[in-house]
Amino acid sequence: MGHPDFRVGGKIFATLHAPEKGTGAVMLLPEQQALAMEAEPAAFSPAAGAWGRNGSTLVSLADVSDDWLERVLDWAWTKRAPRK
Repeated sequence: MGHPDFRVGGKIFATLHAPEKGTGAVMLLPEQQALAMEAEPAAFSPAAGAWGRNGSTLVSLADVSDDWLERVLDWAWTKRAPRK
């Protein structure tokens, strides 16, 4: 789709949008999305429509702390990783 994505087991768990946008996205559970948005509201917001309601979360790379970026990437990886 014209931007880098990160996959585990063939499934996307995170993406980087065009550099000029300064955003990415992580695929979280809805409850994880709520925690992230509460902790750092300037950094996290739901994606549009059903994607966002299902946990797809936009990340403002300029506003997110290293701790929260690492946390949501770990959550997203765990959500998509094979259960083995």
